[in-house]
Amino acid sequence: MTDYKINSPSNPRFWALIPCAGTGSRAGSAGPKQYQPLAGQPMVMHTLAAFAAVARIANTAVVVAVDDDFFDSRVATHLIANCGGSTRAGSVFNGLKFLLEQGANPHDWVLVHDAARCLVTSGQIDGLIDACAADVVGGLLAHKLPDTLKSEVEGRVAATLDRSDKWLAQTPQMFRIGMLRDALQQAGDKVTDESSAMEAMGLHPLLVPGSAQNFKVTYPEDFALAEAILNARLKGE
Repeated sequence: MTDYKINSPSNPRFWALIPCAGTGSRAGSAGPKQYQPLAGQPMVMHTLAAFAAVARIANTAVVVAVDDDFFDSRVATHLIANCGGSTRAGSVFNGLKFLLEQGANPHDWVLVHDAARCLVTSGQIDGLIDACAADVVGGLLAHKLPDTLKSEVEGRVAATLDRSDKWLAQTPQMFRIGMLRDALQQAGDKVTDESSAMEAMGLHPLLVPGSAQNFKVTYPEDFALAEAILNARLKGE
């Protein structure tokens, strides 16, 4: 029997894990996109501020590349794990092992969140916890697909697909630490989110409505949109 099913505490804690070892190649920036300035501070700092405002989060671990010194000169109220892998899945798997070394229990919950989803709010994080804390599997923030969906062959429309059951996966994604660790170990490095690893085990994560603003800053044009939203929030608009 796996260790997350035995000696489980009656009141599991909630941890946050931020994979932050990406190079940001699609963003067209000079360095990792998560460190690019947005609304007066590096993008990842907005992400961390949202989690810091959630009282139920026991602690947040940021998984960075082994040679990443970004946080060395900053006063951190979160944990820094210099164990980033070559893929997102590898970074998350290493980060889960780090959390367990820091005193987390395999039965505790972990909320894995993209560093570049800097527009997530503490209210959305709390909403995910509320929705998933009593669930046997866990779940993720997601956004119901609003647009008409097409499939493509050689640059031309092949078909229009039914969008009624389609969702855009977002983060955080919230699962038991031990269960997610085992799922990622079995799924390998090719999965692009934690839900996919859980699905590969035959599980069905809960879809929790998120927000269109909780997008991942990926391409150059995304920076201007994210900055406009952040500035509007700072002004209380």
